[in-house]
Amino acid sequence: MLILRASGKDGYNEYLYKTLGESVNSVETILLDKRELANNTDILRKIRQAEAIFLAGGDQGNYVNFWQGTPVADALNERIREGAVMGGTSAGCGILGQTYFSALEGSVTSEEALANPYNKRVAMRRNDFLKQPLLVNTITDMHYSTRNRQGRHLAFMARAATDWAIQPRGIGVDEKTAVCVTPDGNVSVFGQGNAYFLQATKKKPELCKQNQPLTWHRKGKAVHVTIIAGSVEGITGFNLTSFQSITQAKSEYWSVDSGVLARVDLR
Repeated sequence: MLILRASGKDGYNEYLYKTLGESVNSVETILLDKRELANNTDILRKIRQAEAIFLAGGDQGNYVNFWQGTPVADALNERIREGAVMGGTSAGCGILGQTYFSALEGSVTSEEALANPYNKRVAMRRNDFLKQPLLVNTITDMHYSTRNRQGRHLAFMARAATDWAIQPRGIGVDEKTAVCVTPDGNVSVFGQGNAYFLQATKKKPELCKQNQPLTWHRKGKAVHVTIIAGSVEGITGFNLTSFQSITQAKSEYWSVDSGVLARVDLR
């Protein structure tokens, strides 16, 4: 297991060895907090040999600044293509989607993003970093309920639909919750919270412009959301390939009218 991070220390090592309760052959943490380290041949060799890679939390802007467009990003994409296990928490999860919030201008709240989806802090990028085929056109967001990030997630998706003419998807993850995906796209949700799978309508937002509140209403059906509750054993209930639930699950429609988020329960 290789832990990569752009800030912090090696606290995961002890956890993985002694607390997790699973057998781990080896664990190493590498701190890549300077862009020049992304050219280090020894680090690149360790990435290419890792069976599993975990991207730690922190500031995802650091990951973009230090790793994007470097040999480290190339090595990570090689491991993705070769089927290595890869995951991340917080900022490390935030960069896993091929369309992503870069945080290069700092974080942004839901209220700020909905009030102006072109606020400079709604910094979006696409197809220039990690390239996981299961996350094409997919934007991830974390600390979902605790930090009330549903609204900004819709703003991110609205920007993607407007700027790149795609039909975006989203995965939102609550704290103390993990979304685990098999190579065929089947999802199991572990933990104490929920995972949210967002599928946008084919129709773009009615209003997504600089200095104007977002409107993405579409008769209240702008984004369809499937909600899967986690458990200790893991709940299998969604597939990323079809992007549909595979068992009965709670679902909602989310929409935005003049910067105000609305949710309609379909069950």
